[in-house]
Amino acid sequence: MVKSAVKMKTQAAARVPQSRDEVAAAIAAIGRHQREMARIEAALGDALAKVREHFEGDAQPHAEAVRALIIGVQTWCEAHRSELTGGGRVKTASFVSGEVRWRMTPPKVLIRAAEAVMQALRDRRLHRFIRTKEEPNKEAMLADPDALSGIPGIRFESSEMFEVLPFEATLAEVVS
Repeated sequence: MVKSAVKMKTQAAARVPQSRDEVAAAIAAIGRHQREMARIEAALGDALAKVREHFEGDAQPHAEAVRALIIGVQTWCEAHRSELTGGGRVKTASFVSGEVRWRMTPPKVLIRAAEAVMQALRDRRLHRFIRTKEEPNKEAMLADPDALSGIPGIRFESSEMFEVLPFEATLAEVVS
């Protein structure tokens, strides 16, 4: 039996600096490339903003026309709702060019002054409407990891990151 070749993803070959000066030069190059990418992103944002503005301007009269037509259709349909829905038996009315629908949104609860509502629920002993959420306090665990040794399911983890931060001069620094 012939084994198939094992495919492995390899990273692109990178030139490894051979001295402290070459590392400094590489960091400077990273900074130059990052600044160029930022300029390109800014140009992209400017171009997209111009394109969006152009097309939104073209679409604006159509959006206003659609809004006006919908208001007119809704007004007529509300006036004729009983005949369109068969006295409320259906919620959809069909026309040659499309249909209209009446739909109820799911109920939702709106609360203003949450603390006052909570106090009113407590005063009336309506505790079933008050949610109590228990969960592990990770901040306290990080503050005292020794107290948690041996508890299954708890693990402390940290990792080391490597960052390259080229020095940046802001415009104010360059001008002054």
